[in-house]
Amino acid sequence: MTTDSTLPREDGAPTGVAAESAEPADAPRVRRKVSLATAIGNFVEWFDSGAYAIMSATIAGLFFPQYDKTAALLATWAVFAGGFIARPVGAAFFGRYGDRIGRNRMLALSVLCMSGSTLFIGLLPSYATIGIAAPVLLFLLRAVQGFSTGGEYTGASAFIMEYAPEGRRARYASVVPLTVGLASVAGALTGLVITSSLSEGALESWGWRVPFLLAGPLGLIGLYLRSKIDDTPVFRAMEQREAVQQSPLREAWRVCRRQVLTLFGYSITNAVGYYLMSSYMISYMSEEVGYTKSDAMLVGLVAMLAYSAACPFMAAASDRYGRRPMLLVACGGFAVTTLPVFWLIGTGLPGALVGSSVLAVFVAVIGTSNVPAMVEMFPGQLRASGSALGYTAAYVLFGGTAPFVATGLVTSFGSPLAPGFYLMGLAIVSGLVVLLSFAETLRLPLTRTTVR
Repeated sequence: MTTDSTLPREDGAPTGVAAESAEPADAPRVRRKVSLATAIGNFVEWFDSGAYAIMSATIAGLFFPQYDKTAALLATWAVFAGGFIARPVGAAFFGRYGDRIGRNRMLALSVLCMSGSTLFIGLLPSYATIGIAAPVLLFLLRAVQGFSTGGEYTGASAFIMEYAPEGRRARYASVVPLTVGLASVAGALTGLVITSSLSEGALESWGWRVPFLLAGPLGLIGLYLRSKIDDTPVFRAMEQREAVQQSPLREAWRVCRRQVLTLFGYSITNAVGYYLMSSYMISYMSEEVGYTKSDAMLVGLVAMLAYSAACPFMAAASDRYGRRPMLLVACGGFAVTTLPVFWLIGTGLPGALVGSSVLAVFVAVIGTSNVPAMVEMFPGQLRASGSALGYTAAYVLFGGTAPFVATGLVTSFGSPLAPGFYLMGLAIVSGLVVLLSFAETLRLPLTRTTVR
């Protein structure tokens, strides 16, 4: 149990008799519990996106009429993007809830919503059974998932960082993007096993449901772990000082508008880069470039493994060099390497493995600095609301639509390199935002109640 003696001062330094004795002996154990609870809950939240992406081609055939395969696939990605429509509502709800009631209770509710809606997707009848009701229900359940995800990523980031020791914030926060990657790896492995071991008939009748049905028990585990941990020292300190805001969402937009817009400006590249890599690449390779489903899934699996492996190293670099330099490295890397990456993907399996891994590393670079930066740039009493506003808006407008836009660009321009131009252009915009508007956040105390 973390005690008040471990709370940071306003300047960010720990209180206590001496720095080395400021923490109780069980502080490392508490942080391990916090990291595990954050990891499991976040894993459940993002396993669904991986499952949906892996089964996208099968879902297109089961939930939409097959007059035109491209139209069915576009409709599938439209439903995927539709899940993002509810994200702003979820961000507003969970962000306000997290700043008023506490980070932990907000995260427990979000994982419950996510695991339940994902489970019900696995139980849905197909278009052949209930007609137009099938895609409508799929859209509604994706909306519930989006509502839940609206507060999860930013809430989990604030939760774990407010427990993290000074100088290691990004390394602790890397649990959040790392578990996103591991969830996608688990989803890819599940999809690879299912598609390679089942016949097409078995896959369409029941096999596609398996990844979604797994969310139920995983969600209960995450809920149990999160219910066993106290809220963060920072939030408890705000309660003691009576600094908790009653209208944090409105106040965040009023006093932190520059931070919200800056976060949005560089998060658009994070959002599109991640969803092109994790959700779009499998269907792109199988539908547009001509790879087999198994080869496409193998490339997706390797890319997510590269992303997951890179996260701890990129987070350590962020703690050493700062958020701003790493964000600039990521934006510059996307601007320079994205077109070669998409060209490599079209050259054959070895080139696809190399190209997708390069893309994955730059997604890790931007993601592991984005997480600590978006937590650090907002004062404690507005943190969940402010970060949810900027980050979620980027993912709604650009992340959720990335597969749909990429598929449309390939169809419109007749070039498999079209998605590369899209990501490259966004990276240039984000780089300019970081250069002109982002102030380094590495040394800012998380306990502050003022905007800097």
